[in-house]
This record gives sequence, C-alpha cells and structure tokens, in this order.
Amino acid sequence: MTARDELLTVRQVLDELGGVSRRTFYRWREIGKAPEGIRLPNGELRIYRSDLNAWLESLRSAA
Repeated sequence: MTARDELLTVRQVLDELGGVSRRTFYRWREIGKAPEGIRLPNGELRIYRSDLNAWLESLRSAA
C-alpha cells in the first residue's frame, strides 16, 4: 500500500476485471483466490488498487 493508494469498491474492481460477476468475485474470496480487501465499519468491502494490481500481476506470472 502506498501513501496515496486508492480504495476501490467491489463494483470498480469488477469493472476493472472486465465485467466479472459479483458472485464470481465473492466465490474467489471464499476460496482465497481474490485480492485482499478491508471491511469498512458499515460492512462494505474495499480493495486497495495496489493489492488489485499485485494480484493481477501474480495471475500473469502464474500463466
């Protein structure tokens, strides 16, 4: 995480992933195959852009 790292909503992450469904994203989270996230006090999930980018890079490296 950087000092100015952006927090993304789940919708923004899904859009970045090219329209992956919300259910698929949460299934990935259930099995530990999604980027790390933080839960806000209101219960909403946010993903740091740096975590999303690192996760995507790990997928590229594994491919």
